[in-house]
Amino acid sequence: MAEFAINNKVYSATKISPFMANYERELKIGADIKRKGKVEKAIEFVERMRQVQEKIRVALKKAQEDMKRQVDKRRKKTE
Repeated sequence: MAEFAINNKVYSATKISPFMANYERELKIGADIKRKGKVEKAIEFVERMRQVQEKIRVALKKAQEDMKRQVDKRRKKTE
């Protein structure tokens, strides 16, 4: 249950859950893990993953800049 909670939590820096970042779908309890229908083409899957990773990269960069700006407000200059 702890693993489920961690993988399903939406983080403020990325705005998505780790499971969504890895699989581009929501994590559900009791989901049927057997594959049904056609398997996605590998090239399409890779492209979608690149898009998700780029969104995460941008969100993390923004979060990093926001955190730095907040810390710099309280930082004293050294001489």
